[in-house]
Amino acid sequence: MSAVLAASALTVTGLATDAAAADINNAKNAGFESGLANWTCSSATGSAVTTPVRAGTGALKAAPAGHDNARCSQAVAVKPNSTYTLSAWVQGGLAYLGATGTGTTDVSTWTPDSGAWKQLSTRFTTGANTTSVTVYTHGWYGSAAYHVDDVAVFGPDGGGGGQEETIPVAPAGLAVGGPTKNSLDLRWNPVTNAAGYNVYRDGTKIQAVTGTSAVVNGLTADTAYSFQVTATNSAGESPRSASVSGRTLAGGGGGGGDLPKHVVTGYWQNFNNQATVQTLAQVQNNYDIIAVAFADATTTPGAVTFNLNSAELGGYTDAQFRADIRAKQAAGKKVIISVGGELGTVRVNDATSAANFANSLHTLIQTYGFDGVDIDLENGLNATYMTQSLRSLSAKVGPSLVITMAPQTIDMQSTTAEYFKTALNIKDILTVVNTQYYNSGAMLGCDGKVYSQGTVDFLTALTCIQVENGLDPSQVGLGLPASTRAAGGGYVSPSVVNQALDCLTKLTNCGSFKPARAYPALRGAMTWSTNWDATAGNAWSNAVGPHVHALP
Repeated sequence: MSAVLAASALTVTGLATDAAAADINNAKNAGFESGLANWTCSSATGSAVTTPVRAGTGALKAAPAGHDNARCSQAVAVKPNSTYTLSAWVQGGLAYLGATGTGTTDVSTWTPDSGAWKQLSTRFTTGANTTSVTVYTHGWYGSAAYHVDDVAVFGPDGGGGGQEETIPVAPAGLAVGGPTKNSLDLRWNPVTNAAGYNVYRDGTKIQAVTGTSAVVNGLTADTAYSFQVTATNSAGESPRSASVSGRTLAGGGGGGGDLPKHVVTGYWQNFNNQATVQTLAQVQNNYDIIAVAFADATTTPGAVTFNLNSAELGGYTDAQFRADIRAKQAAGKKVIISVGGELGTVRVNDATSAANFANSLHTLIQTYGFDGVDIDLENGLNATYMTQSLRSLSAKVGPSLVITMAPQTIDMQSTTAEYFKTALNIKDILTVVNTQYYNSGAMLGCDGKVYSQGTVDFLTALTCIQVENGLDPSQVGLGLPASTRAAGGGYVSPSVVNQALDCLTKLTNCGSFKPARAYPALRGAMTWSTNWDATAGNAWSNAVGPHVHALP
């Protein structure tokens, strides 16, 4: 296929945006806000969708088949002897953008699969008698579906009723996060008709980007900075956004270093199992880390994706979900994607699947803005290749990456277990291990005695194993069900969770087992799930949350 691509694709980069102020976008229904009006797609391969969209409420989805490349086109009125800039934003499978019938040299450009919105752009000049050109997009035979939004044919008015370019509005939703000692991450909401964005630090322009995120490097440790962004297109630059402030870390960061010393983690259910259905915005405020459950396995070994279950979540849309992620992050929370669960089938057991796992997670992090990943593989884990994959992901994302794990109790009984080995292998980039202290039956404590689940001794004596065998107390948390309905066994009242936390951090309120030393840096607690917590009237988070946040 590569020979065909090379022959047919004329990629143009570094295009200037020198359109005159009177130039307009000659394409009609350029953002697919009116469905497929003015567009024709081959063999009914195209459809108008409301998610994913880059801006506005609509986009094009086109699905190639084995004998059809899902070509969607529009005849655009143009002026003879004129130059036009053709651009579009694409996401998903391999995508082309081009123009035919120019009267001079027809042009096209393309991109391989893209997990995030990416702008394609090229330029053509019309002939002496050309009054109409056909602009088109298409994919590749049998490849994944591609999405298109915000098509533009900028140049002199061809008389076809296009839209004059207007200056964009100021971006909204600017949030700062992911601090290290010398960098900060910025994210904001897309702006309709924006071709790019400018980033300002303390009033001075420092970057120009095409996407809705930026990493600001070269900063000073333990220093506060103020940021604004603007949106740009050929008509000009928008007003600046509202200012947001962020502070770099004093040390090297890593493992989600800007999290509080003690945190509460809760799983959010992307499905309805009779627990209270929540949007992400409705997750209780006491949760510092929200683990989205779950990523989905794909047919590619090791690779995962995410599919919002809108049908079971009352019509919750992808756009709302993404906006809620940003809102939670703006409130100081971390939102991560969990892989696995009781029915999870992801396998990372060789170098290829390890690479696929890391690459697909990186794509999800870029696409949705997740802060990291939770490893909740309950059907087997290979320490060698999971370590390899998580280190690869960490290298791609940087020290702001949050990595949590939720092993079952049996997985953390011995340092020879694959889960325990993985945790120790990535100790320098690991955020927290929240062992599931439920659905397990009786287990050995660090003193060699057997303890029954559902007791304070079970929680304290098993936690002791981890902190006395290599993990830092700051990387250890207690995982419990939020209600009796949330697990088959092992539920304890929130007061018992708090009793165990006191025993481990202060050597008070212990049962018959008392650790040899206190672990005041213990990270906190986790629950399955925020939904079951809501079903039980938020009893778990209302009791455990404040207690965790008040630990020494």
